[in-house]
Amino acid sequence: MKRWQKVTWLGLVLVMWVGVAWASGEGGAAHGDKVMNLVYRVINFILVAAILYKLAGKKAADFFSGRSRQIEEELKGLEQRRVQAEAKLQEVEQKIANLETEREQILRVAREQGEAIKAQIIEDAKRSAEQIKAQAKITAEQEAKAVFEQVKAEIAEKIVQAAEGLIKERLSEDIHRKLINEYLTKVVVN
Repeated sequence: MKRWQKVTWLGLVLVMWVGVAWASGEGGAAHGDKVMNLVYRVINFILVAAILYKLAGKKAADFFSGRSRQIEEELKGLEQRRVQAEAKLQEVEQKIANLETEREQILRVAREQGEAIKAQIIEDAKRSAEQIKAQAKITAEQEAKAVFEQVKAEIAEKIVQAAEGLIKERLSEDIHRKLINEYLTKVVVN
């Protein structure tokens, strides 16, 4: 109710002030119609504003107070997001600061792994070389043995041929028959 009283008094003061201002000017009486027109318009405005306030005042007040609460909540949310963004920014700045250290550490680890792989490759190559040498030695020994056996067989064959040739030269047909008969009798007796 106090608001209506304030609005009404304010409207009346405004109307009187306008009327006094208009009347104090030159030819105030000649402009009386215009003053009354202005007074009617001000009264009309006050009545329309009062009706609007009466019909939609509470809804408008609720709307604006609700809107102000919504704005406050949004501001709180924005403040929280700002705090989170600052925390992330600090985290990123710290990561950037540690980036050089991390890069050096990664390079060191990569070098160590490279050296370990290199040593492993060299060790594997040495082991493979030893195996190849051992296999080559075994193969060479086997080939030497095979060649030795082949040479031995060839020598034995040549000895047999040479002995056969000697026997054929020294052995006549009569001696040959005599030897065969002797062997046959030994075989039959045994």
